[in-house]
Amino acid sequence: MSLSESHLAPYAAKSTESRGRQVVEPPPNMRTEYQRDRDRIVHSAAFRRLVYKTQVFVNHEGDFYRNRLTHSLEVAQIARTIARALKLNEDLVEAISLAHDLGHTPFGHAGQDALNFCMREYGGFEHNLQSLRVVDQLEEKYNAFPGLNLTFETREGILKHCSVRNARDLGSLGERFLNRTQPGLEAQLANLADEIAYNNHDVDDGLRSSLISIDELREVPLFNQHYQEVTDKYPESEGRPLIHETIGGMIGALVSDVVNTTTDNLYQHKPQSVDEVRALKSTVVDLSGSIKNKHLELKRFLNKRLYKHPKVRSMTDQAEKTIKHLFISFFDNPTVLPNQYSQRIADNSDESHRARVIADYIAGMTDRYAIAEYERLLGG
Repeated sequence: MSLSESHLAPYAAKSTESRGRQVVEPPPNMRTEYQRDRDRIVHSAAFRRLVYKTQVFVNHEGDFYRNRLTHSLEVAQIARTIARALKLNEDLVEAISLAHDLGHTPFGHAGQDALNFCMREYGGFEHNLQSLRVVDQLEEKYNAFPGLNLTFETREGILKHCSVRNARDLGSLGERFLNRTQPGLEAQLANLADEIAYNNHDVDDGLRSSLISIDELREVPLFNQHYQEVTDKYPESEGRPLIHETIGGMIGALVSDVVNTTTDNLYQHKPQSVDEVRALKSTVVDLSGSIKNKHLELKRFLNKRLYKHPKVRSMTDQAEKTIKHLFISFFDNPTVLPNQYSQRIADNSDESHRARVIADYIAGMTDRYAIAEYERLLGG
């Protein structure tokens, strides 16, 4: 075991015990296999494009709103904090966190839903599966293999959801979706850190946009508890410090609860290896019942008051219109695609192949590029 991993718990992933890469490579110098994964992800084109992809608000709506890149960094920060407390592999959990949204479409979930609708007759579109497709096939960096050739464990964590139909085509990576077993703890942690970051930071963006108010949020027990703690300590607090410390308090409480609940679950199950973790029928990294319910209340509030707000709906309606128009235009006339994509279609006349190539192109777009392509096609 490498020196940097000697402190890890027995149920943590160790890079020297990895299930390996799809194409065998010599071991890296001066870093672990998971550090190599993280570095390849950070240097990928798909990772750079995340800065211009929507979290909730369309990218050009304001520079201070979160995008997929800032979200991924925040997920990684939360996940690393918990991983360190639980003696899990921080490098692996960071790699998963940074890669989990690489396959996301422009315009957030609205774009994903629209592309899935367009692909309904051609296998559908799942952004987690697309993230895996990005790192396995679509990134063009190396002569020896397509994609980034990441380790099994990082790829396992990226694929947090997958339909049974698609799982059957993924070999060992898809087995857990068929057998209803679990991924490693680092994958479980990245998944939960994603939810924590998403919900709590959308509160911040919602307040910045004035689409939701503090008074409305005080109806949510999790927010109100930490808002009250800040105002009790600093009665004159207002504005950004009040909001920042309230949200920080919520995240801190959730992080502490994950550590405590997961520690209890580990004591109960007593796994002594990653394989024993994978064999379990339930997740180990989790929130306690009471905190989980409070977190779900926050999620329901955001869904009702923010994601379905008329202004957000207006943006998402336009996003869906843009994605559908792009797909239909490219499908009907592939010659308007960039050469690298039109050539892939010309080499194979199958309609499902054509649709998948177009989906790859659209999913890789940034918000502003998708808008520019939409306007180009309308003008043409």
